[in-house]
Amino acid sequence: MDNINLNSAEIESPSVTYSTGYERKLRTTQIMKLFENELGDLFWIEKALTKVMQKMIDNTHNTELRKAISSHLTDTENQVMRIEQIFEDIHKTPVTHKCDAMEGLIKEAEVIMKECDEGSMRDAGIISAAQKVEHYEIATYGTLRHMAETLELNRSVELLQKTLDEEKAADNKLTEIAVRLISKQNIESN
Repeated sequence: MDNINLNSAEIESPSVTYSTGYERKLRTTQIMKLFENELGDLFWIEKALTKVMQKMIDNTHNTELRKAISSHLTDTENQVMRIEQIFEDIHKTPVTHKCDAMEGLIKEAEVIMKECDEGSMRDAGIISAAQKVEHYEIATYGTLRHMAETLELNRSVELLQKTLDEEKAADNKLTEIAVRLISKQNIESN
């Protein structure tokens, strides 16, 4: 084996920029404020969804779909309590912030339920609307979970991950039902 001799001029050290404690505190304060605001959005979302999900249940024709939405309604009620727990853990009063994006998705769901014929068509529309909601929630919970991890809010990370897992499971269940429900044969027979 050959010996390699390097002098100090030949060894490059990576340039590293260290922030001052003040800069780190400022960034931490900003991300915490964003975390609180996003948590307030989710609080509003989950509370609003408990109302619209009951409407979906009432308008669903398919028994399997009704059961899936009913089960996720229970999850959603528990998610509201988890958000309250996170607020408590960060020593903040739970506050809702109206989420315009979710409000739009909820309005779209209500239009679908009103305008689609009862039966497979309405059920397909409800699945479509519900999955749009799930995808928005998955994105938001995933981002919030990462923020909590960055802020070293370990209990919040666990609570957010539990909800994220539930949202993904609900989305997967809706996909399974859609595959069975939305077939050429079902659509043509209704």
